[in-house]
Amino acid sequence: MPVVPPDVFLKAVNEVVRDNIEFVPPYGSGGALYLRPLLFGSGPRIGLQPADEYTLIIMVIPVGDYYKGGLEPVDGLIITDFDRAAPRGVGNVKVAGNYAADMLPNMRSKEKGFPIGLYLDAATQTTIEEFSTSNFVGIDSENKKYVTPKSSSVLPSITNKSLMTIAEEEGLTVEEREIPIEEMESFDEVLACGTAVVVTPVGSVTMMGDDESGHDAKKYTFGDSDDVGPITRRLYDRVRAIQFGEEEDKHGWNFKIE
Repeated sequence: MPVVPPDVFLKAVNEVVRDNIEFVPPYGSGGALYLRPLLFGSGPRIGLQPADEYTLIIMVIPVGDYYKGGLEPVDGLIITDFDRAAPRGVGNVKVAGNYAADMLPNMRSKEKGFPIGLYLDAATQTTIEEFSTSNFVGIDSENKKYVTPKSSSVLPSITNKSLMTIAEEEGLTVEEREIPIEEMESFDEVLACGTAVVVTPVGSVTMMGDDESGHDAKKYTFGDSDDVGPITRRLYDRVRAIQFGEEEDKHGWNFKIE
């Protein structure tokens, strides 16, 4: 697929928001106008080869505050019987196939009472990769570290990049590297980050054993699993403040609609 030129993309964003300006939730509601760009091959070709024409569309929808009950920790399940993305595959790009692989395990996880799943690397099942639809972040508050996986199978998140910048401003050392599953025990806070939610606090992550009764499960708990950690809260509040114009946007992240 060709890369969409930044000026073309920003012009499309400007026009679609301007044309739907009456659907932008008012300031103070906690809502937003969610944008979803989509690039697809539209040329008259059915063979298994790149298209000779592509179409860019941007869909918008007004959404409410993601956390209706407030920012609260969720419990995660480590997915061991499915892989989200293969090494040297397309796990690092936002394609539909990356979401399809999570549909069945996500449904089964929720049936067990876990609203979010965490995937390990497909090759060895020994290092942390990412949550179902979000990047993984571990906080070591004692050593003031913000740790997130570095892997060719992980989808880079602009929200994660923004959080890394803010974390450094807050005095944390940012580390992008392999994270062995055993290192979970050293994290005081864990969060999943993504565009719509910004951050989802994770109170615990469980790895089921071979015993289907769950008696041999391994559970990692982070801080007070019932409360949002102070660093997670601070990072979330600062991102939202920049988005709402309550804090100076010194990094130029916001885009003004003309």
